[in-house]
Amino acid sequence: MNIPKIPVGDWIETLESWLQLHFGFFFDFVKTVIGGVVSFLEVILREPPAIIIIVIITALVWWLAKWRLGVFSLIGLLFIVNLGYWDPAMQTLALVLTAALISILLGVPIGILSANYKTVRKIITPLLDFMQTMPAFVYLLPAITFFSVGVVPGVISSIIFAIPPTIRLTILGIKQVPEELVEAADAFGSTSVQKLFKLQLPMALPTIMAGINQTIMLSLSMVVIASMIGAQGIGTVVFAAVTQTKTGVGFEGGLVIVILAILLDRVTQNLIKKKTN
Repeated sequence: MNIPKIPVGDWIETLESWLQLHFGFFFDFVKTVIGGVVSFLEVILREPPAIIIIVIITALVWWLAKWRLGVFSLIGLLFIVNLGYWDPAMQTLALVLTAALISILLGVPIGILSANYKTVRKIITPLLDFMQTMPAFVYLLPAITFFSVGVVPGVISSIIFAIPPTIRLTILGIKQVPEELVEAADAFGSTSVQKLFKLQLPMALPTIMAGINQTIMLSLSMVVIASMIGAQGIGTVVFAAVTQTKTGVGFEGGLVIVILAILLDRVTQNLIKKKTN
């Protein structure tokens, strides 16, 4: 069939150029803010001696979770130091924490709006489907165009890839609040704000925390992909090992990511359990 090709690619590139021309100031502002947050976290995590950060993280994990996880935290972080990957690991942790924090700050309010307004939910749901099914590599292209190379496009790509679980599970958590309780709150004259903060959010918190847990894990899974566009961290170690066929180095970098993933996952899981009990 001799059907003319629909120029989707040309349309996207035209839109990209238009956004860059008219909203360049906004992208510069976002780049400055995100870059500042990442740099601030890197200073906190990298400037003090590693042993001090290890003791603080271990104590925090011990307090938030069980003592076994605290012991694992101590051994795992000392193992990272022993391998010589402390600085890249802290760069990765700063990137992941920044992406997760921004995803939470954006995702929870969007989820609340979507749960309470059907029109917003109808718009957001297909966008989330698109974000979750589009290959992660595709996000790198506009990120590079708008934010150049470096850690900022890596964070932006991680946010786009990781934010859907927070939004979806915030919607689910609020929708699961029994209608009888909502009607009772209305009957007692509660305002929308009172109903949200005193009823819906407290009851939906375990589900929201589960979404935040998934967002953190997805952010961490993007570190290797983000390294392809200049984001520093342990992802660069793994990416370099792949390009140079250094299996041992790649395995060491993978172990570091696994240790960070276990710590972040178990801590958030224990927070979920505490909110449930």
